[in-house]
Amino acid sequence: MLGRKVGDLRHVLRVNTPPRLPAVLSREEVHRLLARLEGEALLIALFMYGAGLRLLECLTLRVKDIDPDRLEIRVRGGKGAKDRVTMLPLRARDLLRVQLDHVEQLHAADLARGAGAVRLPTALDRKAPGWAKDLAWQWVFPARRLYVEPGSKSIRRDHLHPSAVQRWVRQTVRDAGLNKRATCHTLRHSFATHLLEDGYDIRTVQELLGHSDVSTTMIYTHVLNRGRLGVRSPADRV
Repeated sequence: MLGRKVGDLRHVLRVNTPPRLPAVLSREEVHRLLARLEGEALLIALFMYGAGLRLLECLTLRVKDIDPDRLEIRVRGGKGAKDRVTMLPLRARDLLRVQLDHVEQLHAADLARGAGAVRLPTALDRKAPGWAKDLAWQWVFPARRLYVEPGSKSIRRDHLHPSAVQRWVRQTVRDAGLNKRATCHTLRHSFATHLLEDGYDIRTVQELLGHSDVSTTMIYTHVLNRGRLGVRSPADRV
């Protein structure tokens, strides 16, 4: 715009954002939070705390992505467009079966009214449009309402909106009397921290979280309940 040459930008310094330690709930605080949830809300919270899923990763799960018998959850296209496998909490299995029964009944009702299609990833809407009405591709956490897609004019059902879950968690944090600014992502932070407290290898935790670099996972070693960097205070040995 100014008509000037920019010059060599290779030596321009980038502004570094200072690292922030994540908020983490204690096990007792997680128990108080989960005790106030039930049904679908409890299942979502168990996926975030018990499997380390991000909120959107949880809400975009499809029926085919969960194997209750093998206790596995396959996250498709997570952050960085990466797939990964994490565990399905045993505590969530019965709740999940109830949820999947609900999804099946809701899908049958949608099909009966001429709906029942969901958005398919990438180019599958064009290559395999019939899959949009298969039960396997339905959302595990469907939205309450149908919508009309602008382009195709087809009646579809999206997944539950993140803002709904965020409201549930905010209200539950207040009701539980937690004196922390806990959010949905706090449950994921707590998942990683509690695994490290239990002695699990940091590389395993990195894989479960889907981090590209172990240095990202290492931030949780700074918030262990044994002090900075997980070092035990010498005063506790006197």
